[in-house]
Amino acid sequence: MSLRKNNYYLLSLGCSKNTVDSESIGQVLAQNGMRGVENPNRAEVLIVNTCGFIDAAKQESINALRELVDGKRDGQMVIAAGCLSQRYGSNLVQEVPGLDGVIGTRRWMDIFDLVGRLRDRKHPEPLYHLPTDAKVVGLDERGVLRTSVQGSSAYIKIADGCRRPCAFCAIPKIKGTAVSRPMESIVREAVHLQEQGIKEILLIAQDSTDYGYDLGLKDGLAHLLDAIVDAAPGIPWIRVMYAYPGYVTPGLMETMAKHEQVLPYLDIPLQHGHRDTLLRMKRPAKIEWVYDTIGKLRTAMPELCVRTTFIVGYPGETDAEFEGLMQFVRDLQFDRVGAFKYSYEIGTPSAKLPNQVPDDVKQERYERLMELQQGISLAKNQLMVGKTIDVLVEGHGISEDEDGNDTGETLSLGRSYRDAPEIDGYVITEGELPVGEIVPVRVTGATTYDLIATADTRAPFVIQPGKAYGEGMISLDSISE
Repeated sequence: MSLRKNNYYLLSLGCSKNTVDSESIGQVLAQNGMRGVENPNRAEVLIVNTCGFIDAAKQESINALRELVDGKRDGQMVIAAGCLSQRYGSNLVQEVPGLDGVIGTRRWMDIFDLVGRLRDRKHPEPLYHLPTDAKVVGLDERGVLRTSVQGSSAYIKIADGCRRPCAFCAIPKIKGTAVSRPMESIVREAVHLQEQGIKEILLIAQDSTDYGYDLGLKDGLAHLLDAIVDAAPGIPWIRVMYAYPGYVTPGLMETMAKHEQVLPYLDIPLQHGHRDTLLRMKRPAKIEWVYDTIGKLRTAMPELCVRTTFIVGYPGETDAEFEGLMQFVRDLQFDRVGAFKYSYEIGTPSAKLPNQVPDDVKQERYERLMELQQGISLAKNQLMVGKTIDVLVEGHGISEDEDGNDTGETLSLGRSYRDAPEIDGYVITEGELPVGEIVPVRVTGATTYDLIATADTRAPFVIQPGKAYGEGMISLDSISE
């Protein structure tokens, strides 16, 4: 298979924010006459947009880079981009000998400049592009869209970096301080996505509720939502991700409640439910604020779905502190909870804390928390039975019997307003519904993570026998029972 100059292969690892950066890197390369290919053997330039947030992600990134370096042919170059590159810089070459280039998160828009330098180099030593000034992020984007389209949904990155002091997190070191993108750029992208027929946009940042602070805006996220709704009324769903405790303002609540397009869904990573643990985490520790704010949100939006995440086994977490977290979860009855066992991160303040929690204790606490939340999630899902809800259809599959044999019955997989892509559950509906459309369905059953439904016979469309509505079929193997 022949290698072609000006072809590039790009592997994106990590979160949705990384995916947006990867799409933007691809656009910069395309602007300069390069073409993306899916087979690395056909590419001149091989790029891994790495994740370096936790140990497992770091190792996945290193393994991917090593695989490409080991298989590198004459005329090929391997470039490490993204968070791991920014965090470890030139030291990354010690982990992956044979790397040709390393570019960080803060100047991804210079990727083609680095490719040119690598093409012109006279010696095989790796080249680095790791400036630490983050002020240009959001302001010098080479005219590319800061979006990532996934089916009928699309992510828009509204800001980059973070100015919060969380003791366990390396993101400020990797990304720099928070820098908001100009509102007009974001709104222009929303209009472009509307023209493409996108049904859902997800606003993402390390801290979406900090949007506009550096631009001198008060309640910047609320103003941004108003602007998007006005400019792109044809996008049915707008979803807010990654809100920060203490910054969900009355203005934001009012804006979310008044706009039908803005989904009654809020992802607000709380990280813990005990004041003393939160203080060591350098997180907002006013627990009363959480109770009060969740109550106000649910009053303003009775159908509100709240997703949060917690860390168990943080250094110094006592039995009493963990029990405080458990009671916090019982009290607030979150719809969705993700839990993580504390991961030691070199260079973060928490790495120096005494009283590290043993791994077996972390595991036991993780299992107890998830068992508690599974009961809450099931009860929340059971409350949906009998209701008609809108579902964004994402694909089809074939149902199986108890022995794992195909029954031949087609099922449709989709998400409701309660389900963000990749992290929440599915709505599994009998029959073949149109992929990429928002369809009303009637909920007939519930599992811990997913809902079971049938097509609502009062739907304003007719399923035509024999018509192909989707691109292929998708597996149901990953659906939780």
